[in-house]
This record gives sequence, structure tokens and C-alpha cells, in this order.
Amino acid sequence: MQDIRQIETIIQELRARLHEIASKRSLTDPEVIKASQELDEMLIKYEKFFKMKIDDDFTEP
Repeated sequence: MQDIRQIETIIQELRARLHEIASKRSLTDPEVIKASQELDEMLIKYEKFFKMKIDDDFTEP
């Protein structure tokens, strides 16, 4: 799995890209939707990372 800092950096880049594309196109434009989906996927990875961390913290003696 990617390092959490890498994921955070990618999220920032994807968010900036999404804002840039969305400011120039319709929100239903395929490029906007694709950028949004890419950001969603990375946010899910980020969330899973922390869920795993929390689960590990509770299972350790």
C-alpha cells in the first residue's frame, strides 16, 4: 500500500485538477466525472488506511 503522505499528495493534486476542469466545463462533462471518480478512489484508499490503523490499534494487546 502507498505511504499515507503519498496518498495525501495525490489527493491534493487530484482535487486541484478536478477544480480546474470543473471550472471550465459542465459538471456532467465526461472529463469532470472521470476526475471526480479518480479523486473518490483515492479518498477511499485514504479512508481504508485509517480504518485499518484504527482496527490494528484496537486489536493490539
